[in-house]
Amino acid sequence: MVGYSYRINAYLTEVFPEMEPRETVTAVRSPDPVEVAVAALPPGRWVLAVSGGRDSMALLTAMHRTRAGEVAAVATFDHGTGPAAREACVLVREVGTAMGFPVRSATADLAQGTEAAWRAARYRFLRGVAQGERGQVVTAHTHDDQLETVVMRLLRGAGPRGLAGMRTGRDVVRPLLTVSRDDVARYAAAHQVPYVEDPSNSRLDAQRNRVRHELLPALERAVPGFCAWCGGLSRRAAQWRNEVDAVVETLSVSAPAPGVVVVPVAVLSSCDATAWSVLWPALMARAGIVLDRRGLVRAATWAPRSRPGQRIPLSGGGAVERTASTFIIRGTPGALYDYID
Repeated sequence: MVGYSYRINAYLTEVFPEMEPRETVTAVRSPDPVEVAVAALPPGRWVLAVSGGRDSMALLTAMHRTRAGEVAAVATFDHGTGPAAREACVLVREVGTAMGFPVRSATADLAQGTEAAWRAARYRFLRGVAQGERGQVVTAHTHDDQLETVVMRLLRGAGPRGLAGMRTGRDVVRPLLTVSRDDVARYAAAHQVPYVEDPSNSRLDAQRNRVRHELLPALERAVPGFCAWCGGLSRRAAQWRNEVDAVVETLSVSAPAPGVVVVPVAVLSSCDATAWSVLWPALMARAGIVLDRRGLVRAATWAPRSRPGQRIPLSGGGAVERTASTFIIRGTPGALYDYID
């Protein structure tokens, strides 16, 4: 980390004004989009997910400048992918500690892990830290990340629930979803925020990078306004998803064990296959299960005519059982509450 020392020193001078005398500035600056977004968070106890990249280090800076008293901990996760990942974690520990925040870290035990496995391991770690700190996870995902996610979901043939993208999650807060990546970059430059560039961000063998560097720019050139349309689509999908989740909350659904969800048959006796196709994704998500289109059609067709004692398998090792009075959804223990791309 020697190469980052000069940047860290300049940065600490910025975030700790007492380290260097400054002249009084009387000019009024327009509100910065990053700090405006952070200010919009409700009062809380926050666990900041900081990777060491530019966006998350900018979030860390904004929280320190404006809401330091609400930061319960800084959490950083080393995916074990090489020197850049290690350097990023060291940077987060140094800066977070200098700011006076508790820093929690972990390293992935996944020698040949996939992106999905690393993501799942990271969120298990973050949720564990949040549980220990009695706080909520805050990530630095931007508006651009959201657009990329929506396009990736469109390519996979996702339904309305999936097209909400990152506008979901009961225990993960993403205050920068309305802020562009360019605005975050300007904020980082203005405050001399140190960060470690992840070399994998430029590799085109990853789908997200191809969408970011090639597909989205091409679509915007071909259909001006495409990105704005995607943003509107995700907002409408998120509203629809929230409304469905609110309906599920009224169904006397219980979760007697991790990865197990019990639904009374009586409250759903009038549902046909169309209604089930709306409700199943929301119910399955509570057991950590994400249905593909084929699985959803199969489950929705089976449910209205199911009989006690019947059972259907689901993707990822899950299953739904029908008893005399309930449907029992069994997911994978330790699965994520909601799918995060």
